[in-house]
Amino acid sequence: MKFFARHKLIIVLAVVVAGVAWWGLSGSGSSPSSSLLTTQPLDPSVSPADQNLVATLLQLRAVRLEGTIFNEPTFKALQDYSTQIVPEPVGRDNPFAPLNTRTTPTAISTNAASIFTPNR
Repeated sequence: MKFFARHKLIIVLAVVVAGVAWWGLSGSGSSPSSSLLTTQPLDPSVSPADQNLVATLLQLRAVRLEGTIFNEPTFKALQDYSTQIVPEPVGRDNPFAPLNTRTTPTAISTNAASIFTPNR
């Protein structure tokens, strides 16, 4: 009894919070359409999204393609403005392999090195 006498305010607040939570989650006082709880159909194959997908696939299956468009003069009047892509070498087989060629110094590279030497 001492426990309830000491902590009666905490117990009353806990009961009130639990009651408010139950009332809010149960949907009391609100319309069924605004409830947070919803039900899913038992069979997922009959959902509206699946029905729309099946209807679209059936419409596409009924489409028949014919080659008559290629014989029309408007199609034959079309011009191709594309450019031909010329194949170019891609690079080395192994880009991480060491280079086998050695570079020889040129006149330009030797003059470039003299830029950073102090004048005497």
